[in-house]
Amino acid sequence: VLALNGKIREVGDKILASNGKEVDFASALQACEEAGGTIATPMNEEENKAILGIVKQYNRYTYLGIKEGQTSGQFKYINGTPLNYTKWHQYEPNGKGTEKCVEMYTDGSWNDKKCNVHRLTICEF
Repeated sequence: VLALNGKIREVGDKILASNGKEVDFASALQACEEAGGTIATPMNEEENKAILGIVKQYNRYTYLGIKEGQTSGQFKYINGTPLNYTKWHQYEPNGKGTEKCVEMYTDGSWNDKKCNVHRLTICEF
């Protein structure tokens, strides 16, 4: 169960929450699914800003619900649908197939990243 302690943000029809834990992508996804949600996935600028609010609160990078598909350099939402909104950092993504996950920096921009580093868990419901 996520201990929320005021770490909840509402944006549109989504609720974002963090348990403050830093884990790898698979563990973050599992924690979110066990709580009845999924890993935070910005579909527009407003949602990106809401996630960024939590990132700034903890001053930690977070994983997003976006992964590289079968085609190198082509990223999709974890449900397999194409991205309809992106906020890549300058010169990103640049992992060329080796960095399958996506993290958010503390300025709200995105970077492709290996999935085994520990990042803040932020879920959406």
